[in-house]
Amino acid sequence: MDLLTSEIVNLFTSSLTCNRYRTLASHDSCPDPVARPVIAIPALDLRGGACVQLAAGSYDEEVIRIPDPVGVAVAWRQYGFRHLHIVDLDAVAGRGNNGPEIQAILGVTDVEVQVGGGIRNRESIERFLNDGAQRVVIGTRALEDPDWLLEVSTDFPGCIVVAADVRDRKILSHGWTRTHPKLVLDLVEDLNGLPLAGVLVTAVHREEAMRGTDLPLMEDVAEAAEFPVFASGGLGSIGDLRALADRGVAAAVIGMGLYSGAMDPWAVAEEFSE
Repeated sequence: MDLLTSEIVNLFTSSLTCNRYRTLASHDSCPDPVARPVIAIPALDLRGGACVQLAAGSYDEEVIRIPDPVGVAVAWRQYGFRHLHIVDLDAVAGRGNNGPEIQAILGVTDVEVQVGGGIRNRESIERFLNDGAQRVVIGTRALEDPDWLLEVSTDFPGCIVVAADVRDRKILSHGWTRTHPKLVLDLVEDLNGLPLAGVLVTAVHREEAMRGTDLPLMEDVAEAAEFPVFASGGLGSIGDLRALADRGVAAAVIGMGLYSGAMDPWAVAEEFSE
């Protein structure tokens, strides 16, 4: 266990004795998506009831495992972050889900939460929003069923984020096992006009080392999109966040960069929490 992970564990352990945070509002009060300075969003990936970080390029090899995801969520809030990105890795892989853990997190934190991972039906969207999530992140079905995406984005305006995992500007799906012929900028053009909360673009080809995301890609997506762009993949420094802000990106989802200690969470939250 590295130093930052130990600090997170200590922080969330002590926080369990604190007062619980209020429950968030339901989807009836979803805000309209608006442009704003880049916001840093810690990722909370769930597998088997634990918070994990995976080895680069793998859906199976864990390099960090923290057994209390609720405590981790509370810890990120105490660092000063005001947003959280939850991914249910078991749901992505079709190996069950972490629904109880997600519901528990939504019940104890006052941050804005977006939830994703294996969401392919309207019922799941409505359940997460009713439980307190501000946004729901949809990947595979959003890419493969545009009529359905039009329906749910219209019914839940400002609450749907489309996830696009990208390698060499081509879109991947089904846990990075399939490559779509469509390029990400073509996808963005198709999505423009929908009342989305945003698009989450993960530069999969930059995940292996925390040496910065694909800035030309993110800049092109931000210029093409009529909605906020969330960037992910390869983020490892505050400089990366500043570079994304300069290119019009609205938010950055950060995983290993925070969990490994490569990025100081106090400093990141102070500059990029809102």
